[in-house]
Amino acid sequence: MTLADFLSPISRAELGPEVNYYNSQFGHSIVKYEDSFPEIFEEEHKPHLAFIGIEEDRAAVNNKGAAKGADKVRRYLYELYQGDYPVKMVDLGNIKAGATIKDTYIAVKLVMEELIKHDILPIVIGGGHDLTYAQYMAYENLEQRVDVAIIDAKFDLDQDYSEQTTLNSNTFLNHIILHQPDYLFNLSNIAYQTYLVSKESINMYDKLFFNALRLGAFAGKLDQAEPIIRSADLVSFDIGAIRASEACGNANAGPNGLYGDEACQLARYAGMSDKCSSVGFYEYNPTFDPMGQTGMLIAQMIWCFIDGYYGRKKDAPMYPKSNYMIYRTTLEAEDYELVFVKSKKSDRWWMQVPYFGSKSVNERFYLVPCRYEDYQLAVSGEMPDLWWKTHQKLQ
Repeated sequence: MTLADFLSPISRAELGPEVNYYNSQFGHSIVKYEDSFPEIFEEEHKPHLAFIGIEEDRAAVNNKGAAKGADKVRRYLYELYQGDYPVKMVDLGNIKAGATIKDTYIAVKLVMEELIKHDILPIVIGGGHDLTYAQYMAYENLEQRVDVAIIDAKFDLDQDYSEQTTLNSNTFLNHIILHQPDYLFNLSNIAYQTYLVSKESINMYDKLFFNALRLGAFAGKLDQAEPIIRSADLVSFDIGAIRASEACGNANAGPNGLYGDEACQLARYAGMSDKCSSVGFYEYNPTFDPMGQTGMLIAQMIWCFIDGYYGRKKDAPMYPKSNYMIYRTTLEAEDYELVFVKSKKSDRWWMQVPYFGSKSVNERFYLVPCRYEDYQLAVSGEMPDLWWKTHQKLQ
C-alpha cells in the first residue's frame, strides 16, 4: 500500500472562493495533493514538512465537529506569507475516518511513520486529541525512545489507570503510558491548570518522574517551557489549552489558559527543536468558530512552527565540540560532578546526566535540555530537579 491509499486530495471547494495567491504566500509555495499524489520520496522533490488533516472526531469528548477543522485551518494557512527562507512543504490532504476508529489510528500511524522514516516532519491537524495516541504509535517501529510533550489544560488520564480504559480524548495518556512495547522515555504536560487536574494524577506523574508545568508557574516566563519542548520528539497541542477569548473554536474551551501569542511562541519553540519530528494540533472545532478566529490562530501557530523549523541551529550536542562550552560543578553532599553544556551558536543549555550506577571517567551519559537557571542552582549547591528525574529514568 502507498500513502495515497490513506489520503484524500484537497477539495478546492473547501478552500472558499478561488484565490490567486501571491508568490510569497503559502498557498502558492506549498505543493498540494489535488489531482495526483506528489512524488515526495524522490530526492529532488522531497519536502521538509508535510501538512495532514485527520477527519476523525468519534472519540473527541463533547467536541463533535472537530473532524472538519483541517480544511478551515488550511484555508487560513494558505493566505499567510512565508518568511525569508525557501519553504519546502507539501499538503497531503486529509486522512478520512475509517470504518472504525481503530482503522483511523492505524492509517495515521502508518502515514506518519513513513514520513518520519524519510525525515519529513508531519504537521497534523485533528480531530480529537485522542489522535495523539496514533501519533505516538508512529514511533513504534523506529527503534528509539520517545519523549512526548503535551500542551493541555488538563491531564488526559483516567484515574483507574487501566489498560481497559476506553480510549478517547480524555484518556489517551493511559494508553500511551501502558502501551506495549514500551518506548516512552518521558512525558511532559505543559500549561495545565491545577483545578482541572486531580491530586492523584499529579502524584502519578511524580512517581513516574514525568514533567508537569503549571500554567501559573510560567506566566510571564514562557522560556521555562522551552527546554521541555526542546527535549520532545513528539509535540501535541490541545487547542483547549488556549483561553476561550483567544480561541473559541472548541466546545470545551475554558475562561483561562494561554494567550494567542503565548501559544504561537510555544509552537515556535517546537519548530526550533532539532529533536522534534512530529507535531499535532487537535480539538479545533469550526462549528464554534463562526468568525474564523481560532482557525486563524492555529494557522499562525503553524506559521510560527515553520519559522522555528527554518531557524533551527542544528546544535543538538555535541559536534563539533568547539561549538560548545563545558561547565562543571560539584555538589558538596554528592559524589557526582554535574556537567553542563552551552551552545555558542544559540546560547542554549544542556545537562549531562550519567546512566544509573555509572561514575567512571568514561561513563555514558544522556544530554537533557535545561536552562541557565539549572546551572545557577547547581553552582549554589542544590541538585536540579530535572537532573534527578532524568537520572531515575536512566535506570
